[in-house]
Amino acid sequence: MATKIILDVDTGTDDAVALMTAALSPDIELVGATVVNGNTVLDSCVENTLRVFEWIGMPEVPVHRGMSRPLARVQPTQLNPATRIHGDRLDLPEATIKAAPGHAVDWLIDTYLASAGDIRLVPVGPLTKIATAIVKEPRILEYIPEIVIMGGAHDHGNSTASAEFNIWLDPEAARIVVNCGRPIRMVPLDATHRALVSGEQAEGLRALGTPAGEAAARFVLKRIEGYDATQPMPHRGGAAPVHDALAVCAVIDPTVITTEFIPVDVETGGELSVGRTVCDFRFRSRRPANVHFAMDADEPKFNAMLRDILGRTAPAARSGTGQVPGASSPRSSRPVMGAVDGADSASPSPLQSSSAE
Repeated sequence: MATKIILDVDTGTDDAVALMTAALSPDIELVGATVVNGNTVLDSCVENTLRVFEWIGMPEVPVHRGMSRPLARVQPTQLNPATRIHGDRLDLPEATIKAAPGHAVDWLIDTYLASAGDIRLVPVGPLTKIATAIVKEPRILEYIPEIVIMGGAHDHGNSTASAEFNIWLDPEAARIVVNCGRPIRMVPLDATHRALVSGEQAEGLRALGTPAGEAAARFVLKRIEGYDATQPMPHRGGAAPVHDALAVCAVIDPTVITTEFIPVDVETGGELSVGRTVCDFRFRSRRPANVHFAMDADEPKFNAMLRDILGRTAPAARSGTGQVPGASSPRSSRPVMGAVDGADSASPSPLQSSSAE
């Protein structure tokens, strides 16, 4: 039986691969996608999510618009904006479909309260919307069997020396979620940086000849370009992590990551360490373990899963020609922005990031 999930995204390039993986996997029933501000402004994150589903022939997956700024602080300024990795709008045709009406927080609450307690929650962006839903209606927690988070870091950060982007962007929200009392698996940089996708593997995805394979190749190659320019992998050039897709693959096959069950909390007040996931591997705090924290990943298995799943097409597309949409003249995305602006950005704060996801 397929595992039901809700995927909470801030759709940039790795979220896009995660969305396609979840939508096309026979082992996942994607109940819906909720969208939060993060890799770019909320309007672009929503548009990108709609583009992905329309591109792969699954426009029926509901998309719900959520939070446009962090829970308790103004939007922080990123010295190396996430758009340097992702761009603003994905390199796919403009969406003709629209997001569902209403707010994502209310949809989350209504969906969980009406459920049989069998829908896993998979947030792969800042945790603003999840924390807001928990605070607004704590009863939803008893209906969430597991939360699988892409976020956090122990060995090294990417937004500061010690903080990972999704947690750093809204540490107060992350602290609420991490301490909510539900089963949590966290897929941090420590794991995602152990499961890279190379340029050669990206071209292998393109050679699959499917819409998802073509799109994933574009996105992975863009990620490699961005990583090599701004935060190259220390042990391997020409490859990049695809963080959010690893989290989805961990729902499909938990053995793709290796976890340790430990106490984890989030720093919200440190001058140098705000947004750090504090991992107590030696139980110095004497607090009970609350997070299955991934410290390793199986790169060959991850890449094999991507090839298998992204080589599939949506049911409605299987009776068609099989041609990749727009393959003869790929549509270019808008130019990479040097800063995030627009109606969904709050005023910048002194809290600044040196790097981005």
